[in-house]
Amino acid sequence: MARVLVIGSGIAGLVAAAEAARTHDVVLATKGDLGLSNTRYAQGGIAAVMFAEDDVEAHIADTLTAGAGLCDREAVRVLCTEGPARIRDLVAAGVEFDMAGGRFAQGLEAAHSFPRVLHAGGDATGARIEAALTARVRASAVAIHEHTFLTDLMVAGGRVVGASLLDGEAGVLEVRADAVVLATGGAGQLYPYTSNPAVATGDGAAAAARAGAALADLEFYQFHPTTLALPGNFLVSEAVRGEGAVLRDADGERFMLAVHPDAELAPRDVVARAVADRMAATGAPVYLDATAFGADVLAHRFPSIDAAVRAAGLDWARTPVPITPAAHYWMGGVVTDLWGRTSLPGLYAVGEVARTGVHGANRLASNSLLEGAVFAHRAVQALAHPSTRVRNTTLTSRDMREIVRTRVPGSARGAGAVSGFSRAAVQDLMWDAVGLRRGGGGLTRAIETLDVWAASAPAPQSPAEHEDANLLLLARLTARAALARTESVGAHFRTDAPALAQPARNVAVGAC
Repeated sequence: MARVLVIGSGIAGLVAAAEAARTHDVVLATKGDLGLSNTRYAQGGIAAVMFAEDDVEAHIADTLTAGAGLCDREAVRVLCTEGPARIRDLVAAGVEFDMAGGRFAQGLEAAHSFPRVLHAGGDATGARIEAALTARVRASAVAIHEHTFLTDLMVAGGRVVGASLLDGEAGVLEVRADAVVLATGGAGQLYPYTSNPAVATGDGAAAAARAGAALADLEFYQFHPTTLALPGNFLVSEAVRGEGAVLRDADGERFMLAVHPDAELAPRDVVARAVADRMAATGAPVYLDATAFGADVLAHRFPSIDAAVRAAGLDWARTPVPITPAAHYWMGGVVTDLWGRTSLPGLYAVGEVARTGVHGANRLASNSLLEGAVFAHRAVQALAHPSTRVRNTTLTSRDMREIVRTRVPGSARGAGAVSGFSRAAVQDLMWDAVGLRRGGGGLTRAIETLDVWAASAPAPQSPAEHEDANLLLLARLTARAALARTESVGAHFRTDAPALAQPARNVAVGAC
């Protein structure tokens, strides 16, 4: 029986592990507790065509529009067509979605033409999905290794044959496998302000880059417009605005009406930039006004957010609450085909770590959990055909740049601490130069600084040091990708090219 190593335990990793365990010997490694992932913190819900009044073509059109011309149409069709079956799988696994009138309760989020977002526990959708899938995996034959950190992929004969892991108790482990499935999530910790948990340090993407896998669209980092403007940046779901909450500046003006025809329900990149611009122009906070709902409705529909807001000493039923944009979701990642296969034989990538092409330049709200479920299921199907030639549409259908393979000078490794280098320094540099707005001059200076840090960075030993090294590598790759894309599109906004332009190409990168 072939061995499959799954790394990560969000919706994508748990679906992959459970499905693969039917026919394979499966090992699942995750660097925290099994239930800790970005999935757990997803509030808004999961989008799929589950209502007779809706149709797949409308979901496809909404996804393509949000993606600003850079979605892979075939990947989007797969996502939206197979989505309903994956929702039924989640229900069978024990996920109890909220119901209303004998059918799924409907939620509306930005850039959707129909209220197709399903939710569970009000605003606890991700937590409910994570709990159900975690229980399913624990009840299966999957060998689970918690608190086990991915340090590098093992490559032999041009294919991935396993991974080196750092176990908190056993030390360094080398796990051989016939296939490795990366499901390690995003890298919100690239930025000082993020809705992501502390574990989101891009470990899988960095390991894939070091192994020589193709990465693409790294410049497209989505900033969520509404996180609490307090330490921790607790996410206030877009579903709150979908239900009717509005944004106001310090003077009480509902400024989004003059920014976009859809106002608060415009695409996330538009809303996030508008919030940041209004904060900069007024020197004052921007507020989310949900006072029209009343306390009982807020507590029932958004129990998790309600508890967090009140724990912060705020009464959002009576007074608007201060919000700010924060890093939320990475549209780019390890390039895959429609079956999760990467450019390296033996390596698959699913979920946020993967660049399937479904999100283009800006992800449509609540498509992330769906992507994890749909493409994890497909990747397991592809395991039965390991010798199949990868038809990588994302690499062959567009005029991509040559993959960057500039490497850090080996002689500089282990040279000792670098003046000025720290995780916080990387995060601050990324926020300032590769954040909501970026320009050529700032990007060039950021790349120079990051390269200096990388040239003398000591070899990592502990998990925290490995995380720092991964963040530094991904910062370098992201800054290069942002500099290479000279037009503004979607979540990538160049101050030196402010007029949105139809993108001419995608930008692919490899390891620096």
